[in-house]
Amino acid sequence: MKRSADQAPALEGVASAERTLTLLSAFRKGDGAVSLAELSARTGLVKSTIMRLAVSLEAHGYLGRLPDGSYRLEAELLRLGAIYQQSFRLEAHVMPVLERLVAATGESAAFYIRRGEQRLCLFRVDSPQRLRLHVRAGDLLPMDTSAIAQVLRLFSSVELAGEAEATRFPLYTSGAHDPHAAGMAAPVFGAEDVFVGALTLSGPVTRFTREAAAVAGPVLLEMARGLSRGLGSRLAF
Repeated sequence: MKRSADQAPALEGVASAERTLTLLSAFRKGDGAVSLAELSARTGLVKSTIMRLAVSLEAHGYLGRLPDGSYRLEAELLRLGAIYQQSFRLEAHVMPVLERLVAATGESAAFYIRRGEQRLCLFRVDSPQRLRLHVRAGDLLPMDTSAIAQVLRLFSSVELAGEAEATRFPLYTSGAHDPHAAGMAAPVFGAEDVFVGALTLSGPVTRFTREAAAVAGPVLLEMARGLSRGLGSRLAF
């Protein structure tokens, strides 16, 4: 019985979230303000439900209620839209750099960001060589001692700011996450010199040795600097 009681609020919460999303999705291109009656007609929700949902949406900046009782979309949705657009601009900048890195070095290139205590492979271009590491865009890996994790940790921690300034990039590690894998990473910055993520190269330890990394390192660093400039950074590193 307790399990059923626990499940009821969860199911109710899902239904409420679905109704909220239905309400937001009812707005169409060209809408200024939409009346309560029109929103009810578009969504199939009763007016009292719409008014109840709208209170929370107003409080969080998603909807605004006009004096005549109609509703319009508010600035919080614009902010989220800007973030969405920025993610696509980032991809447009990063992917060509990854492709050039692979062409220049023969190793797999990727772009990582930090997600809590994990690192997320946001974009990746695989090496054309048959022996390569099998990581995919969207994979989450631990914040271990690899070069990639070290770069992400250095620039996402206030306590390590001084250490980051004194570090020479790119960083190289071999066998840190996987005994068969080696990697190299350099930081990338964006507008107002905000840290964006890590530009990386990786390959099998038998091929991407420290000697090979010494050759590839200047290429990776120059491309990280160029990517940073393209994203609006003026930071020299």
